[in-house]
Amino acid sequence: MPMRHTLAHTFGALALGVATSLLAATLPAQAQAPAAAPAAAPAAVTGSTLDAIRARGTLICGVGTGLAGFALPDSQGNWRGFDVDYCRAIAIALFNDPTKVRYVPTTAQVRFTALQSGEVDILSRNTTFTLSRDTSLGFDFAAINFYDGQGFMVKRSLGVANARALDGATICVQPGTTTEQNLADWARGARIQIRPVVIERLEDNLAAYNAGRCDAYTTDVSGLAAIRSAQANPNDHVILPDVISKEPLGPLVRHGDQRFTDLVRWIHFGLISAEEFGITAANAQQMLANDPRPDVQRILGRTSELGRMLGVDNAWMLNIIRGIGNYGEMFERNLTPIGLQRGRNALWTTPGGLQYAPPFR
Repeated sequence: MPMRHTLAHTFGALALGVATSLLAATLPAQAQAPAAAPAAAPAAVTGSTLDAIRARGTLICGVGTGLAGFALPDSQGNWRGFDVDYCRAIAIALFNDPTKVRYVPTTAQVRFTALQSGEVDILSRNTTFTLSRDTSLGFDFAAINFYDGQGFMVKRSLGVANARALDGATICVQPGTTTEQNLADWARGARIQIRPVVIERLEDNLAAYNAGRCDAYTTDVSGLAAIRSAQANPNDHVILPDVISKEPLGPLVRHGDQRFTDLVRWIHFGLISAEEFGITAANAQQMLANDPRPDVQRILGRTSELGRMLGVDNAWMLNIIRGIGNYGEMFERNLTPIGLQRGRNALWTTPGGLQYAPPFR
């Protein structure tokens, strides 16, 4: 039986009225323009970001409000995760100290304003690389550190096998995201009806999904894996096989400060190159002393002046790798436990892998 005839009774008339009013408020605007975002970057932030960070003695890193595997405080209040490791890597490059970071949780609605205004030096959180964000908002994506795509999660008890079976369903989604626009675009293209329930805070969105206000939850597949892993009974939830968009994620910095952009970009490339050449947290010091390959010696700073070209010590990548490992180690430590496979985020030397670094020379 089609979902449109079986799901509506779940919530009653009140939830249906809320969802219908939200649909009327959001879909016309989505049909004409991208998801809402700040207009243009203000001129308040001037000077070198690198100089400001060094003078302050601390990197200010904008992260998400809490997503397992990517950015989440542990029981002692220390931030951990894949996105957090990039912040730690920058602090190591600048101060040789991974603790010199202040983490600022940002919602999808306020993240861009926080970066534009100088409240944070960088956004290291699940943010999709798009043309409008890379141009009109006054930002630069330093790298793509995770290739993702948008999907759907449902309760196993619904018996849904694919996204097209969500015809007539209510779907929880966060506003001010590419996710919101993708959902509307996909539904129109698939010629099915969905009723979005738009809630800003991630915690409130998940609460609505768990309480049954929504039949499905949609966001990037990486986010779905993180959310599923944090459920009381993860096996009660299913991530559907459909991926409805491209979501290349990466650290975001302000336009006009190429020195800082270069440093963030080459930290990512260094992590990829380290995995490619087999340099790990455990063997980096030994490879510095014994590995004869010129590429390895340049990455680890024994030869050339690559670090100084970026305004940091020549041992910057040696220190980073000893502190947090290479890209593969970061992935295995943070993302494998929540059920994510390497897939497109494998090295280019693996079939289907997209992670590729230019030469260190």
